[in-house]
Amino acid sequence: MSEQIKRPVKITETILRDAHQSLIATRMTTEQMLPIIDIMDKVGYHSVECWGGATFDASLRFLKEDPWERLRKLRAGFKNTKLQMLFRGQNILGYRHYADDVVEYFVQKSIANGIDIIRIFDALNDLRNLECSVKAANKEKGHAQVAICYTLGDDYTTEYFVDLAKNIERMGADSICVKDMAGLLVPYKATELITALKSAVNIPIDLHSHYTSGVAGMTYMKAVEAGCDIIDTAMSPFAMGTSQPATEVMVETFKGTPYDTGLDQKLLAEIADYFRPQRDQALESGSLNPKVMGVNIKTLLYQVPGGMLSNLISQLKEQKAEDKYAEVLEEVPRVRKDFGEPPLVTPSSQIVGTQAVLNVLTGERYKMVTKESKAILSGEYGRTVKPFNPEVQKKVIGDKEPITCRPADLLKPELTTIEKEMEQWKEQDEDILSYALFPQVALDFFKYRKAQKEKIDLNLADTVNKAYPV
Repeated sequence: MSEQIKRPVKITETILRDAHQSLIATRMTTEQMLPIIDIMDKVGYHSVECWGGATFDASLRFLKEDPWERLRKLRAGFKNTKLQMLFRGQNILGYRHYADDVVEYFVQKSIANGIDIIRIFDALNDLRNLECSVKAANKEKGHAQVAICYTLGDDYTTEYFVDLAKNIERMGADSICVKDMAGLLVPYKATELITALKSAVNIPIDLHSHYTSGVAGMTYMKAVEAGCDIIDTAMSPFAMGTSQPATEVMVETFKGTPYDTGLDQKLLAEIADYFRPQRDQALESGSLNPKVMGVNIKTLLYQVPGGMLSNLISQLKEQKAEDKYAEVLEEVPRVRKDFGEPPLVTPSSQIVGTQAVLNVLTGERYKMVTKESKAILSGEYGRTVKPFNPEVQKKVIGDKEPITCRPADLLKPELTTIEKEMEQWKEQDEDILSYALFPQVALDFFKYRKAQKEKIDLNLADTVNKAYPV
């Protein structure tokens, strides 16, 4: 390579969020994370993605942990590294749209508890659903990174993504992430897309992909050569498969080139050694299914993210209809087209996937319809790139007038009501938000938390960190 200006690529490490979300259904506990933080903090990562996404729900529901407490502990440990979270715009970390006051309060509390970078996305790429979160992050002096959900389809051209990026920059975003949740971005397309984005906007570009289709490592390489500033990677024990390319592999790939990360492989090896037994344990217990570790080329054919594939399999298992898997996979793109061809990412992937399963199992398309399918066709999730199939829309919502405004404009402020509802359980302001997002799950957790405290000698309690021995 001829003498070039040094342009080190930055690394966002996903081991504490997306990696374990993608491979072991978000089951890594805070206690499994804390012992290695000192070492991770020495690496020099651009950021560590450690919160948001499904971690919030999983902490409360399955791990009986307070997600806010996790964030505070991680913040205390990471003295030199920026902490990053994933945020679903107006959906926050839940599955419906919340009123602006809840969104603003959640952003405020996330930053106050230690988040530096908030990656905000909307499943439909409807920028109206991101305005409130971006403004709130700007107000709290946080870094607002807006993610563009990458997908394929007639309307998803390079021009479409460039227009989105320009609007995102105008909106006040500090950086842009190309969020390739299904591993659909192939290497030479990445060259074209990143080149176009870099010439259109003046804020950093981050690329986030999954290894599901087997191309993400090569895609990262072409993207970095084209000017991509940051790539998302996972430490090798929890890399590949439906997770991200391996951190150590990408660091070695760019070593000695103008894109050299400068990260120390010895430190990375120490971190990998720490996580390897956890991976082995996950394999033994069955929480890491070897099937998710292979290359699944169907993602390129059907544009179905890895997590969605496993959801479809489990839905069909429950119905004892595993033989219908191929049929359902073929139905997914048809439903997606009927629904205005949205990118398939939470929650649109679940909505389209479940509807495809119903269409196949009932033997008649849209004979049975979920309330989420009705909501999407009523415009309650926002605007899709293409119009809905009018016949399907009519069959599903009848004469109901679909909404065309920003869905949250129809929501009244919710915080005061929510706080009144859960007042007796409140131990910290953040509890209001846990309850706002997952009322029943949070309530069960609050009851568990109370029971745990009543069982112990409070003289032993570490009241400073609000940590109680169990």
